[in-house]
Amino acid sequence: MFHLKLKDTLKHSIATVTSHMDSFVYNPGRDYSRIRKLSPDHVISFLISQGASSTKCEFLDFFQMSEDLPSISALNQRRSQMMPEALEAVFHEFTSSSEKLELSKQEQQYQYIAADGSTTSFFSFSKYSSDDYFISEGHSASGFYSIHINAFYDINKRIYTDAILQSAHKKDEFLAFCQLVDRHIPHPDQRTIFIGDRGYCSYNNMAHVVEQGQYFLFRTKDIHSKGLVGNFNFPDAESFDIDVRVTLVRIHSKKVLTGIHTEGYIRFVDQAAAFDYIEYGSYDTYELSFRILRFPISTSTYECIVTNLPRDEFPVERIKTLYNARWNIESSFRKLKYTIGLSNFHAYKPEYVKQEIWARLLASL
Repeated sequence: MFHLKLKDTLKHSIATVTSHMDSFVYNPGRDYSRIRKLSPDHVISFLISQGASSTKCEFLDFFQMSEDLPSISALNQRRSQMMPEALEAVFHEFTSSSEKLELSKQEQQYQYIAADGSTTSFFSFSKYSSDDYFISEGHSASGFYSIHINAFYDINKRIYTDAILQSAHKKDEFLAFCQLVDRHIPHPDQRTIFIGDRGYCSYNNMAHVVEQGQYFLFRTKDIHSKGLVGNFNFPDAESFDIDVRVTLVRIHSKKVLTGIHTEGYIRFVDQAAAFDYIEYGSYDTYELSFRILRFPISTSTYECIVTNLPRDEFPVERIKTLYNARWNIESSFRKLKYTIGLSNFHAYKPEYVKQEIWARLLASL
């Protein structure tokens, strides 16, 4: 049975990570060095199985009312020794291993990955959390704190494939997207299409996808705005699908401009904007080619998409369907928070909260 294989895969993933536990503790050689009632396998398994009830009730349920039940203080002591990266490692080990169970079923040429972010809040105290996480006092004298989850979601398999956690005041979805793209390992027989809303549309994000030999599909602001496609020559029509070629520069110099022999467009990327393939002030250039599509979504409004997908295989109607499928990641976040229980944390410390976020991402697979 597939569910039993999946359960065995999870157990194996946990065992693989805990077999070199010194990589995931704060004091290597000391933390988890002695045999106790709560092994690292127990702690990780408990965090993944934990529901919305109190820690005490969840603990009793996990150990099936055993008389030899460890104390809650023992659990907290063990959690304080374990880095959140331990749960993250289990997540990556499990997702990569579980994919191998389905390789024989893999018939699709493309993997569709939706990118999005969601902020989750928790209560804490200043002695536990830095100002990076603090948002507002709100209705509590202690205030509330937030962590931003940047996630990749496989639209067909309906699972999270990767994530990066950021404190509320260090939230940077552009940076997280590039990091996630760079470490994404596609199946050898597949190409990946990264789909994002207009918050992800930037030249830097496009370049990171292109450098990996993959495809992007981003919604962008309409052509009448001051967004990325706000200054191109468009057909005299409300709807269109055109190809453009852009040469990016990061210095205002006649030497660079006269050296560019192209029928395309030249765009200057200023110092405030991230672009990882040209240093600001450099004479280097970078070329990007992509399509700009505009089509109606109502009688008075239009959607604008940029993509490097081939037109013969991905005409306008298929592009519409693909972008609409991105909504699945929005639904997955609601399920993660309110069905799986991401909104019910059992801790005040950010490092503990991160443990539980990775545990919930694992539980959603």
